[in-house]
Amino acid sequence: MNILEADYIYIEGEYVSHKAIAFDNKIRTIDTKEKLLELYPNAILHSTPPNSVIYPGFINTHVHLEFSSNQTTLSYGSFVPWLGSVMANTSKTSSCDDSTMQEACKEMLTSGITAFGAISSHGIDLDVCTQTPQRVVYFNEIVGSNSNIVDINYDSFERRIKLSQKYTSDFFIPAVAVHSAYSTHEILVKKAISYAKENQLLLSAHLLESHSEREWLTTASGEFYNFYKKFLGVEKPANTLYEFIKAFDDIPTHFIHCVQATKEELDMLAAKGHSIAHCPRSNRMLGCGRLSIENVKAPLSVATDGLSSNWSLNIIGELRAALMMHYDIPLHELSLQLINCITSVPAEILGLNCGMIASGRLADMCVITLPDKPTSLKEIALWTILHTHKATKVYIGGKQYV
Repeated sequence: MNILEADYIYIEGEYVSHKAIAFDNKIRTIDTKEKLLELYPNAILHSTPPNSVIYPGFINTHVHLEFSSNQTTLSYGSFVPWLGSVMANTSKTSSCDDSTMQEACKEMLTSGITAFGAISSHGIDLDVCTQTPQRVVYFNEIVGSNSNIVDINYDSFERRIKLSQKYTSDFFIPAVAVHSAYSTHEILVKKAISYAKENQLLLSAHLLESHSEREWLTTASGEFYNFYKKFLGVEKPANTLYEFIKAFDDIPTHFIHCVQATKEELDMLAAKGHSIAHCPRSNRMLGCGRLSIENVKAPLSVATDGLSSNWSLNIIGELRAALMMHYDIPLHELSLQLINCITSVPAEILGLNCGMIASGRLADMCVITLPDKPTSLKEIALWTILHTHKATKVYIGGKQYV
């Protein structure tokens, strides 16, 4: 048994002081340090620096590890030119080595991320994701809009996902990702959804990331028209917007971005039990606009996306960007919301027994040390986002990794 003490603990959306946590692989008891030492006299005591906060381990629901090697090769500022630069650099994006992806996992770990959703397009990140200390929900992605090679694309997807299912454990959970409405043929969409349903797997999909995507899906025009005609000889989208969304009606799905979704569409997603990942830095770098989180009723996570559209996988930095982006929401209210968007909410979205400091939850925790004693408990969430960068300690399943 272990006992972790700090000046503050984040419990059920509030900060409490003068408490400590007894844990092994799970959180067992929360009480004062003195009472816990009476209950567990042989426990190992873990102290923390002054002004430290114990949080549930942070969760990053959406990251592309396979795109960790091309930070300086792509074109930023607008979505379609960026996508063109991705295609032009396919050889580099598809040959990211293990050491680069391991460094990406380490960067996440040092910022307090104890679980993440990895979007795997090629399967080259499988070894890294099965060996990293964090819990991984491994989204095998299906993509391909060419009707002539639907069977080839599905066979590739099926081989990859069946291989990943062999590694299923408490730390590695296979899942399914449909890339997007503009890039995935409707037959592949339906087959991937069926596979997820039949195997009771989590499902994810990019949706309405850019204005160009919306224009293409609703009017078959705009930048995507020129893009698809040039690269693939295609003059109409693989799906219409509403056909694509409706295909997911019977299975809760984690939709990524949704920047260009209307309020009515956001309400539709919430009504069907879907959730949304918000990636503020990626959206800014690709010129996609701002997700109106004030209109989002569905469960909302904050995620980093990949290093092809971000300069860092540090989740605290991502919260700082969101804090600045959503300037109309009161600062302290937004700070608490954002903390929940990387703890309890994504744990529920991904079906993980973590994300909260509570008895019976997995002992996935991180310690964040503030630069000074906060003037009130109300300030801690804001100070965490503004004034910290890395975790002081990180535990996963009760084992310390930082």
